[in-house]
Amino acid sequence: QVQLVESGGGSVQAGDSLTLSCEASGYISATTSCMAWFRQAPGKEREAVARFYTNLEAAAYVDSVKGRFTTSRDYTKNTLYLQMNNVKSEDSAMYYCAVKQALSRAQCLDLSWGAATAAWPYWGQGTQVTVSS
Repeated sequence: QVQLVESGGGSVQAGDSLTLSCEASGYISATTSCMAWFRQAPGKEREAVARFYTNLEAAAYVDSVKGRFTTSRDYTKNTLYLQMNNVKSEDSAMYYCAVKQALSRAQCLDLSWGAATAAWPYWGQGTQVTVSS
């Protein structure tokens, strides 16, 4: 069983930086696991933001955050991070992390895959990010 706890959200100004953390407890494969960041703003559908494939430490991002957000994992702390730079008001949302074990690299890094909540067995409770312009 995997449990995920997000932290690091808050209220910031446009152009600021913020780092979200997703601490995992339980076993997460270092070779075939996919870790993901999603966000959901009020009245909008949940959106895939970034993916991190543990094997080869490959990552993928939605176009709107490319060049601004970076996801990485600290294996010693079993924690996934989302470094958010030059944040914009449209980045305001509840941010969630999710994990799926035994997933191929191709599927993990395809942000069009796995839109359904049921595709990800493990979710965190979310952390709120509010960006003021």
